Amino acid sequence: MLDINSSTSEIPKITKPQIAALKKLGVFSVQDLLFYFPFRYLDFSKFSTISSLKPGGNVTIKGVIKNIESRFSFRSRMSMAEAVISDETGSIKVIWFNQGYLAKTLKKGEEIFLAGSPEYYKNSLQLTNPIYEKASDFPIHTSRLVPVYHLTSQLYPKTLRNLIAFVLPLTKSITDILPKNILSNQGLLDIVQTVNYSHFPENLQQVEEAKKRLAFEEIFLNQLLAQKYKLELQKKKSFKIKFDQNLIKNFVSSLPFELTAGQKRAAWDILQDMEKTLPMNRLLEGDVGSGKTLVAFIAALQAIDLKYQVALLAPTEILAAQHFQTAKKYLDKYKIGLLTNHYSKLNNNDEPKAKLTSLIKEGMPGLFIGTHALLQKNVKFKKLALAIIDEQHRFGVEQRANLLASSKKIPHLLSLSATPMPRTLQLAYYGELDISQIKSKPAGRKLIITRMAKKDARQKAYDFIRQQIKQGRQAFVITPLIEESDVLGVKAAKSEVESLKNIFPEFKTGLMHGKLKGTEKEQVMADFLANKLNILVSTSVVEVGVDVPNATVMVIEGAERFGLAQLHQFRGRVGRSEKQSYCILFSENENQESLNRLEDFSKTNDGFALAELDLKLRGFGEMYGSQQSGWNFKYFNPSYTSLIPAARQEALDILMNDLELDQYPLLKEKTKGKVIHFE
Repeated sequence: MLDINSSTSEIPKITKPQIAALKKLGVFSVQDLLFYFPFRYLDFSKFSTISSLKPGGNVTIKGVIKNIESRFSFRSRMSMAEAVISDETGSIKVIWFNQGYLAKTLKKGEEIFLAGSPEYYKNSLQLTNPIYEKASDFPIHTSRLVPVYHLTSQLYPKTLRNLIAFVLPLTKSITDILPKNILSNQGLLDIVQTVNYSHFPENLQQVEEAKKRLAFEEIFLNQLLAQKYKLELQKKKSFKIKFDQNLIKNFVSSLPFELTAGQKRAAWDILQDMEKTLPMNRLLEGDVGSGKTLVAFIAALQAIDLKYQVALLAPTEILAAQHFQTAKKYLDKYKIGLLTNHYSKLNNNDEPKAKLTSLIKEGMPGLFIGTHALLQKNVKFKKLALAIIDEQHRFGVEQRANLLASSKKIPHLLSLSATPMPRTLQLAYYGELDISQIKSKPAGRKLIITRMAKKDARQKAYDFIRQQIKQGRQAFVITPLIEESDVLGVKAAKSEVESLKNIFPEFKTGLMHGKLKGTEKEQVMADFLANKLNILVSTSVVEVGVDVPNATVMVIEGAERFGLAQLHQFRGRVGRSEKQSYCILFSENENQESLNRLEDFSKTNDGFALAELDLKLRGFGEMYGSQQSGWNFKYFNPSYTSLIPAARQEALDILMNDLELDQYPLLKEKTKGKVIHFE
């Protein structure tokens, strides 16, 4: 007997190709099918009379088949069905290409619904390949809001709608994961109504109610995870790192520049957190080049001066080495270690890895900087009081967990992110974190001049790049793809390198892309950093955070293909010194909307403002992947941000009385194995 747990293969009359196609869509069971929701709807709910039809637009008519026959077109080599449909106002010709069998399926005299778009053919209005249904059947494909689903080969729209309609009565056996009191409190649909309204709504209001329910469920589960982690963290103990005002004041006054107001506020937030035995769990979110690393060093200074250990994780060797050199410059009185796959250093000396890991295990105080190598099982910290993770989403969840559990007490955790996120989404993504932001740039940094270059200005742009390089500067060139693509018609990194070598034969040009091995990427970046390369052509893998102060030009080919936030990250690779820097945008797209978006980008250097604008233009599904959240959002979007406070409170109400969710087995099972990614 068919039920919601049945395999799709058990659905009567389903074919093997259809089963295989559903598997490609991630649909394996009846329940999967019921929760495979449409992404839009065709409005065939309004009926038209035949005499009122005009070309274009979606219409539904109801009529009687006056005549239908099959014929073969020798010209197109296909069979087709032709019919004449009449209502009380007139008649219209209908043709279905490559569907000659319909002459046997549909009979003369039958009443049917037809949905499609009228068009003129040889001066007569006709319907071509309309969706049809017999008027005696329950309407699924016509005369209503018709669901439209993402499909794959061997699976057709009518087939999928028919399958879903067939299993829809089984919805009543689905157990609702949300407690009844929450549904009542928030005025939400139950799960049975939600599934029915999602697939076959009577009106758009029902669609909106179903979407709201699904969005609330997602954000509620996310908040359940976030608040559970936060409450569990409050039960743990960390190191009490007392704030030493003279130490920090002397350090700040010794700097060759003044801290920005944003840096001062962020540092104070962090230092206050570290004074508590409650483990800090803070995100330091800052625009590109805003000075987050220096704030992290202030926190590290306070810890290592009290003879504790601090770990700073960086995603690449080149970035770890950069942090190491900077730390030695500012914290030269203390032990500074570097541990990566290829480096093992302690201050100015190379040290065998075994010796460095032994010193860490013995509890030698200091700042230890590294990549994934710092997370290996043989690296055991004895007094790790502070863990700083730069671009944390680049590290595995289990690896980070090992670091946090590597000492008897839980270390304070400081995450750094150079990707500004709109305020409206921070509660959704960062429910378990306290947040500090740095928006201002360090004094002396000049705003990057950004310009769109028209097609006829390419040579002028090349002349400008040549001028900059002759002055001793360097240039980045970003391309969307590695290989040339005729379909997309965009620049590719490999062909761009060859092109630039012809344009700039006097300069050295390098290439970086995602298919290079890690060591190869490191070498290319090291060569560029050492000014052994004048121009670096790269796809979007160009490292976030790496400082190349000598680079003053960022060229972005196919700029329309990137989101504003990503364009801003690319632009942030230049402007890292007091030298004036430039960003040149090339676009192959003549679409005015796309050009307006790039024009907006050119006018602002504020990453937070651009993130807000990107959110409005593209939605956050493309901006922020599941890597930035403990929950992969499918239905939640910015229009539902007002649901977040209520979802958070409902989650807290449950957890305060039942932290382990023992009274809510469905919620416990649903959140089992899910993790908060801490960034």
